[in-house]
Amino acid sequence: RVLSLELNKDRDVERIHSSGVNTLDIEPVEGRYMLSGGSDGVIVVYDLENLSRKPSYTCKALCSVGRSHPDVHRFSVETVQWYPHDTGMFTSSSFDKTLKIWDTNTLQPADVFHFEGTVYSHHMSPVATKHCLIAVGTKSPKVQLCDLKSGSCSHILQGHRQEVLAVSWSPRHEYVLATASADNRVKLWDVRRASGCLRTLDQHNEEKSKASSEAGSTAHNGRVNGLCYTNDGLHLLTVGTDDRMRLWNSSTGENTLVNYGKVCNESRKGLKFTVSCGCSPEFAFVPYGSTIAVYTVFTGELITMLRGHYSTVDCCVFQPNFQELYSGSKDCNILAWIPALREPVPDDISEKSLPQQHLNPAYEDAWSSSDDEG
Repeated sequence: RVLSLELNKDRDVERIHSSGVNTLDIEPVEGRYMLSGGSDGVIVVYDLENLSRKPSYTCKALCSVGRSHPDVHRFSVETVQWYPHDTGMFTSSSFDKTLKIWDTNTLQPADVFHFEGTVYSHHMSPVATKHCLIAVGTKSPKVQLCDLKSGSCSHILQGHRQEVLAVSWSPRHEYVLATASADNRVKLWDVRRASGCLRTLDQHNEEKSKASSEAGSTAHNGRVNGLCYTNDGLHLLTVGTDDRMRLWNSSTGENTLVNYGKVCNESRKGLKFTVSCGCSPEFAFVPYGSTIAVYTVFTGELITMLRGHYSTVDCCVFQPNFQELYSGSKDCNILAWIPALREPVPDDISEKSLPQQHLNPAYEDAWSSSDDEG
């Protein structure tokens, strides 16, 4: 299904943002509600379900934190995320140096965390049961951990030398965190440990003494601005402004040396990319200029480029229940990509005797004049 993803001509996402869409998140409980955050500070909650039951429909905005809302972010919203366990709460962080915890029902902030610099990225663990820590990457090289229970920034991870552009908790180990920085480095941390840092990923896989390798190890030859774990947590994908994507074994820290070719990445901030879930093989969806490049994760093959946006794509998110993709762009649009629908082939006809697969009639153009319609 993923191999046949195409722009869905029958589904629109209501256009609310008046400037670029930076970040999207679909809640993991039902896979029904989607958050978006924009360069104008606006946050929108969408219902993706087709309530009209018509073939063509628009995903409606249920509510939004608009420009006139008293608690709206003053500057660009860079990351939004649902609370992983229910839809009653979501989080947002912004260039206005805040992380806000929102009550979905009242659209009021339940808590606000303030930082000294721009916030590029934050993440809550999808699997944690023993902690409620939100990891936050800011203009500071220190990674901040905010505790939802106590409402304070309880913890700081030190080791990066420049701003932290992306953070991601492991979906496998609740205390393991990956961070990516403008210092070309990716670090893995165990947040229970005093020293914190488990390892600094090294693109050359060089065996050196721990002291010298920590100092010299780089994951990319440029700013590392995107991180994404595979769903089983066994591998970690990183992207950098050296136009490279790398796949790492997350337990050994080894660069698997999968070659994805040139992965154009001119983003000056965090790049939000994603991987499929429940597919074999798994795919990575990476914003690539005004398109989205689809790669097979473990072989590096570029499968296709999804074209439909008019301007730079900043984020994409995967909906595993229906194997759909949503993408947000500087063109203010959110697009839905769905697997092309094909007619089932009757059992008594061998594949070869078919001239070509026909689209489901519902998706054919009304004016098509094929012979059998007469």
